[in-house]
Amino acid sequence: MIDFTTIDYLKNGNSKQILAYKTLTQHNILGDLVEFDPILVGTIPIAIDIESSDLDIICYWKNKTKFIEKLHAAFGNKNNYTIRETVIDNRESIIASFRIGPFEFEIFGQNIPTQQQNAHLHMLIEHEILQLKGENFRLEIIKLKQKGYKTEPAFAFLLGLNGDPYAELLKYKI
Repeated sequence: MIDFTTIDYLKNGNSKQILAYKTLTQHNILGDLVEFDPILVGTIPIAIDIESSDLDIICYWKNKTKFIEKLHAAFGNKNNYTIRETVIDNRESIIASFRIGPFEFEIFGQNIPTQQQNAHLHMLIEHEILQLKGENFRLEIIKLKQKGYKTEPAFAFLLGLNGDPYAELLKYKI
């Protein structure tokens, strides 16, 4: 199993993963966020990304104000920088986005340890499914994503899951 809590696995990945690794390290993105236990999640780590896929980084904040201040200080000068507060799953959430080179970034923070956040759990489950189902399944996921499906609904569709795809995927037994 890949250790997704670091980005070392990207060094030996596909060309987009290698470029992501270089961008993340050259700009010290995770280093700037280290106090918030950042984890890269989403489609690029598990190689189901499409042209428009961004780099998603989840963070765990204990002090929302301190987290927001850090985002402004570290990324406020980046292209297309925005930040917003919202409520997701009844939890206060902070979402910052910006662009560096070829990548859009989305930094997502909640007051939940990163390894317990849904984005991380979804990615781990999706990775296991991809390992089990193989290359053709992975390519079918990518085709659905290119047609406009979000990742979790694409998995739910191919797996025949009913109901809320985000909740059903968390319950999926491999």
